[in-house]
This record gives sequence, C-alpha cells and structure tokens, in this order.
Amino acid sequence: MSTVCVIPARYASSRYPGKPLVMLRGATGAAQSLIERSWRAACEVAAFDAVYVATDDDRIADAARAFGASVLMTSSEARNGTERCAEALDQLDDVEMVVNLQGDAPLTPPWFLSALIEGLRADPKAALATPILRCDGETLAALKADRAAGRVGGTTAVVDHAMRGLYFSKEVIPFTSETYAPDAPTPVFHHVGVYAYRPDALRAYPGWPIGPLEMLEGLEQLRFLEAGQTVRCVEVEARGRKFWELNNPEDVPRIEAMLAEMGLP
Repeated sequence: MSTVCVIPARYASSRYPGKPLVMLRGATGAAQSLIERSWRAACEVAAFDAVYVATDDDRIADAARAFGASVLMTSSEARNGTERCAEALDQLDDVEMVVNLQGDAPLTPPWFLSALIEGLRADPKAALATPILRCDGETLAALKADRAAGRVGGTTAVVDHAMRGLYFSKEVIPFTSETYAPDAPTPVFHHVGVYAYRPDALRAYPGWPIGPLEMLEGLEQLRFLEAGQTVRCVEVEARGRKFWELNNPEDVPRIEAMLAEMGLP
C-alpha cells in the first residue's frame, strides 16, 4: 500500500484569486509559481510513493503538467482542500495514507512531512495528523501584526497533554500578554497547513455536516473535531528554516525575502 501526496489547488480563491499561479522569486532571482514550489517541496520527501496536483481548473492543470507534475482532475464542488483530496482518493488504489500538502505552503521543509507520516502511524486512534511549530517571538509578532491590520494570516493550534488537537483558530491563541525576544520560544503553536489522513476518515469527511466552528473560522480541520474525530498534532522543529503560508498578496514579498534569506532558488 502506498503513501501519496495530494496538492489541492483551486483558481477561484475568495481571498486571492489565481493564487496557485502567483510567481515567487527565489534567491537566484528565478521565478516559479506557487504551485510549482509546493510540488517541488513534496518531491523532496522520500516517503512519498507518488505526488499529485488535484485541481478543477485547466489553467492550473496545464501549468502543473508543464513542470512535470501528475494531475488528478476533480470537480468544482469541493468546498476545501480536504474534500478535493477525498475526490482524488477515489481515483487511486491501495493507498495506506494520503498527505495533503496545501498549495499555499511552499516553504514546508521535507522533515515536517516525514514527521507527519510517522506521527499518524504511531497513533492508531487518530483519523489524521497535522504538524505544529512552536512560534518564536518574531513569528508571534508577525501573526499579531496581521490580525491588528485586519488580515487573516496564519492559523494557531491548542493541544492537550497527549498532543491531540483541542482547537485551531485564525486568531492568535492562547492569549499571552508577554513580550518575547525575536528568537525566544513562546506558548503559541503555528499550525502548518498539512494533513495526513487515514483513507476511511478521508472518505467519510465530505459526508459530515459543516459545523458552526468550521463555518465561523473557515478551517477545514475543525470538521474532524466537530465530528468527534481525533486529530494528532505533531510538533516539528524549524532547524533554522523560516516558515510562512501565502494567504494574502502582502505575503508574496515576505516569502520571497525568506527564500532569499535561506538561499532557496
């Protein structure tokens, strides 16, 4: 049975239309689209038996095939990336695990994904696993600055003592009034928008009702919590790598600066 990576991508984003095809310049000055950078990040993970781009848009499909990706065409009815991954799963056979690398996370290091796979295998009660990264003072300040400016930036996570997810929010939680040095650890976890699903849970997901928490926050993983499913959170380490998702147009120069700082082409 195989472990596959599916990168869901849609063109008609309400916050940032055409986001998967936005070009990002790296340290060398060469530009690659967001979806290509996400696909290349997935291809660095040796544990994946296959990597697919799942989309309902011919523009994204054509661009993905042009840089060498395998494409799974899905319907326009998918309401989020998890539902799109569920549609993609219907086109695949003998799958042990599906990893959803969302197409807005091109800075995801390969060890985040390897740790995610190991974390789900180690917790047989979990329906899915997702990585979390402890914020340093600099990242926490950036999250708070986004919220103060009215932008929806990164997502934060709260866990129990067994690292099971209690809640995820686009607000910065838990609250802390302390000021932290840029490189100091904080009590806030930045949720990394990647998921590893057990196939049965992924197939069931589109049939579960959208609850009030998912509706309010617009976070697909909350449907699992509202359905009483166990979400395993896997703490990962940055190892000097910067991490940020592309959520808004203002994130483009931030990510390009991170690519340059880390020397990533």
